[in-house]
Amino acid sequence: MTAADKLDWANIGFRYRDTNGFMKYTWTLEKGWDNGSFETDPMQKVHICASGLHYGQQCFEGLKAFKDKQGRVRIFRPQDNAARMNRSAPIAYMPEVPEEIFLEGCRRTVEANIDYVPPVETGGAFYLRPLLFGSGPMIGMDAAPEFTFLVFGTPVSNYYKDGIKPVKALVMETIDRAAPKGTGSAKLGGNYAPTFGPMHKAMAEGYTITLHLDSKTREYVDEFSTSNFVALTAPDANGVRTFVTPNSESILRSVTRLSLIDICEKLGWKVEQRPIKFSEIEQGKFDEVAACGTAVVLTPVKSITRGDKVITIGDQDVIGKGFETLYNYYRGVQNGEIEDSFGWMYPSEGLA
Repeated sequence: MTAADKLDWANIGFRYRDTNGFMKYTWTLEKGWDNGSFETDPMQKVHICASGLHYGQQCFEGLKAFKDKQGRVRIFRPQDNAARMNRSAPIAYMPEVPEEIFLEGCRRTVEANIDYVPPVETGGAFYLRPLLFGSGPMIGMDAAPEFTFLVFGTPVSNYYKDGIKPVKALVMETIDRAAPKGTGSAKLGGNYAPTFGPMHKAMAEGYTITLHLDSKTREYVDEFSTSNFVALTAPDANGVRTFVTPNSESILRSVTRLSLIDICEKLGWKVEQRPIKFSEIEQGKFDEVAACGTAVVLTPVKSITRGDKVITIGDQDVIGKGFETLYNYYRGVQNGEIEDSFGWMYPSEGLA
């Protein structure tokens, strides 16, 4: 483990690093959730027959803590991540994690690793990964007798320290991420691993991200393999844009997307959550397109390739003006430059 004061904050990248420790809670049918404990050994002893290993009975979350210009350390919208985990858990037949335990786990993990929260001037953050999984033995097709809830974290750098650059996307034709009435709206590990191979293949061909269409008709946009799909129309005569995003039941309810919607409404822009036909992209109805998620907030897309057809979108070298406005507002709230009128940052007074 590298001591926090020895880290090169500008170059820590986005990867796992050991820290001082993490929070661990255990649930059993007889006792429910325990009071939790702070653990320092990142190697966990798990039963060989744990349902999380065999049947993928698990779900996870991702969120960040930031140090702001006033020196406060605050977590971004943890209540929303707690709510999303509790939508995912029942889908995999797991006990819900009470919001108070989720928040306590995040808070105590950050407090114990306060020195690992990057300085505000670096643009970095302390990335938190809450994880719920079946840890007890179950050889049959049933729920585990024991579940474990962990919250660990690691410092990460500003993904765009060299500036935000638009990327190329490829439509996935050989694999579907989710099916109608499937588990696409839950943050289950099993939704992600099957996309790793196709994503790496696409990256080898020069594409940064991959896009999934609805599996039933392949006419509508679902989401990117990594994050939600969002788009902006060109501003009207009054400078008002329309923020457009899919409302499919097969996609994840992104906290980043919800936050961008709040900002749009604050700015007086219009918001449409509706089915988006892929043909709308082909017809050039959107001025800007991006992927949005916790890791990077926004990744502008400069082209989408489907088969032999390449559709170019917006500026090819820099982020568009619309998404730049949203990104700067979003990050401004997180780093304390813009007043948090939404009540997103937790706790408002900060942890340090």
